[in-house]
Amino acid sequence: MMRRLPPLASLRTFEAAARQESFKKAAAELGVTATAVSHQIRQLEAYLDVSLFERQTRKVQLTVEGRSLYPALRAALDTMAEAVEAVRKRPRRRIATLSATVAFTAKLLVPRVGTLRSLHPGWDLRLHASDDTVDLNAGDADAAIRYGLGHYAGMTALPLLTDRFAPVCSHRLGLREPADLPGATLLHFDWGPIASTVDVPNWRSWARRAGIDHLDPDSGISFNDESSAIQAAIAGQGVALLSLSLVADELASGVLVQPFGPIMEGLKFSFVYPEGAESRPAVAVLKDWVLAEFAER
Repeated sequence: MMRRLPPLASLRTFEAAARQESFKKAAAELGVTATAVSHQIRQLEAYLDVSLFERQTRKVQLTVEGRSLYPALRAALDTMAEAVEAVRKRPRRRIATLSATVAFTAKLLVPRVGTLRSLHPGWDLRLHASDDTVDLNAGDADAAIRYGLGHYAGMTALPLLTDRFAPVCSHRLGLREPADLPGATLLHFDWGPIASTVDVPNWRSWARRAGIDHLDPDSGISFNDESSAIQAAIAGQGVALLSLSLVADELASGVLVQPFGPIMEGLKFSFVYPEGAESRPAVAVLKDWVLAEFAER
């Protein structure tokens, strides 16, 4: 339903003049001239086709019509002011967005999300899980945990941990030594674009390090992501060359075992944000949380 109302400015001016019983005092309150107050009142009276004030030499008094309008208008303006103040004082939600690989997010970040809100109760956390590199300068995320050599153009990179890889499987497979591998199913995962720029751990390089020449390093089951290879190993579907950082909990609980070596050094996990962005509140919050969780690992 469309409301037929006079201009809000004239109503606000009338309420101030009626409360102060003076056009001059109303003008001082509203920050305008007494002439402007008088003009607004006359506009309102013309709209209503009634007189709202009896003008006297030193003060003004409400007419019957003015006394009828004033209480309801004052209550309405008070209600509006309270509503505006409540919205103005409502705390804004502050969100910090952190990007990381799917596997790192699932295995190392998700179990720790509660600690960020403990450190910074006024902040919400958004995790962006993707194996694609996000554009931090474009605002796709506030910061990221990246896996690589530890150097990223235009970015500040703080080292978190250096990864290590070894054969990992369910104890149900009964693997005891490298000589058992030819009879087992090898599990693989796609490293994505990073494999074209640096040497990454794989079964071929591991077999060479282990001195095994009777293993077909390309046989077995392949997955397009690391998380699926981890789940397949847990399910007893084969043996995978996995990040010991990502399966630390499963190794500690005995869900997975590392039956033998050698252990291969991988790349570095780094906390990354645009150069000069450390003063941004979201970056500072994420940095505080991530370093507290991983700096000593």
